[in-house]
Amino acid sequence: MRLFAAVLPPEDIAAELAAAVAELRTLPTADTLRWTGRLGWHFTLAFYGEVDEDAVPELSAALERTARRSEPFGLAVRGGGQFGEGRALWAGAAGDLAALRLLAERCEEAAVGQHRRYRAHLTLARGRDALDVRPYLDRLDGFAGRAWTVDELVLVRSNLPRSGVPGEQPRYEAVARWRLGAGG
Repeated sequence: MRLFAAVLPPEDIAAELAAAVAELRTLPTADTLRWTGRLGWHFTLAFYGEVDEDAVPELSAALERTARRSEPFGLAVRGGGQFGEGRALWAGAAGDLAALRLLAERCEEAAVGQHRRYRAHLTLARGRDALDVRPYLDRLDGFAGRAWTVDELVLVRSNLPRSGVPGEQPRYEAVARWRLGAGG
């Protein structure tokens, strides 16, 4: 199964971001982007890729230990950016980014995986071709969501589209959840 560790924004924060994204979707080139559905919004901490089902209990135990030794921290969705010359548009993060980065490092250490520089982001849209996303970034630059307390680590399964229907979104499901700082 295809897995990753993540921080999920609470519903009220996602609703706030949804209003900003609705404005972005009115921009002239918005129809050339594949917009991530609200249920797909998350801050990926560590991507594990395909994990054998029999390895999930060990990964889960390591992530549970990670959650126990990580204290809750403040986070907000703020600003935005791009990857790949406009091929991916994302919303950024503000708040205790050092705590978020530490949690990401610990999640990476929970399994043998690829280590890369962590950049806190929540993917909003992707495109097939390079796109001038300056109008989107200008609007996102002014976005400052309310802060919330991150108190949970989530192991998420990503179910990739299989129908071949254009625009079909991956489906995400929580495999396990752990409270941060719960005992350790």
